[in-house]
Amino acid sequence: MSVSSQADNRAARLGACLAFPSSLVVLCIIMVPIVLMFRYSFNFHDPVHIMREGFTLENYVKFFSDSYYRGVFIDTVKVASICTLLALLLGFPVAYFLAKTQSKYKSLLIILLVFPLMVGNVVRAAGWMVVLGNAGAVNALLIWLGAIAEPIKLLYTPLAVVIGTTAVVLPYMILTLQSVLEGIDFAVEEAAQNLGANMFTTFLRIVLPIAAPGVAAGTMLVFILCMNAYATPVLLGGSGITMMAPSLYGQIAKASNWTFGSSMALILVVATMLIALSANWLIHRRYVRTMAS
Repeated sequence: MSVSSQADNRAARLGACLAFPSSLVVLCIIMVPIVLMFRYSFNFHDPVHIMREGFTLENYVKFFSDSYYRGVFIDTVKVASICTLLALLLGFPVAYFLAKTQSKYKSLLIILLVFPLMVGNVVRAAGWMVVLGNAGAVNALLIWLGAIAEPIKLLYTPLAVVIGTTAVVLPYMILTLQSVLEGIDFAVEEAAQNLGANMFTTFLRIVLPIAAPGVAAGTMLVFILCMNAYATPVLLGGSGITMMAPSLYGQIAKASNWTFGSSMALILVVATMLIALSANWLIHRRYVRTMAS
């Protein structure tokens, strides 16, 4: 083995040793609550003592047999899917522009993109409440244009939740896609156009397949964030729509039903990961097929 190879191996082992303690701490922080939640979900609910040790499936049976909770779960998946799709459609052109531009203002544009992430979700949701309210900017503009005669209800609707949640996750999608698109050699795109391909064909056959890993990563990240959104659905949805995170919080914090709340939380975690990983697998499978052809 050469000296350089030995040095690389030592550096790799040193890096692994340095990363192990922090990785172990993060793993414990994530896994310990999940394990406790898993155990609590099989306990019996006790109004006096919160829960009794035991093993029962009644919490899961209650969730899947109750049409209300099934509806909450389905609404959560729908909203998360719509927000993820909108973030992808709106974010891809912006990420493509940022990756391709040579403008001296590129750094400023990225800073402006990152800036909303420094503001809490509650503050951003409060801003959307002002914009979407009956006396908000949207209704005022529509009345001024003559499109409507009186304010329409936008706040406390599923539409408001979709708009607010998409605005929250959009920067994550753009930044994830941009990091992948910047690694693309745009000479390939120019070569395809020189061979007669139009812009749409070039994008569909060249850019999009190459960017598939970024699309998969961004879609997975954004979908997880949307499925677990709390502040935005509560402030913008009100009683118009109920999603899983606010619902399970209500079971634990308000109803003191830790067993049922734990089962809801576990269902949310498992369903989110299964859907996200399935979408990621499908995108990567298509990517491998496209690159091999």
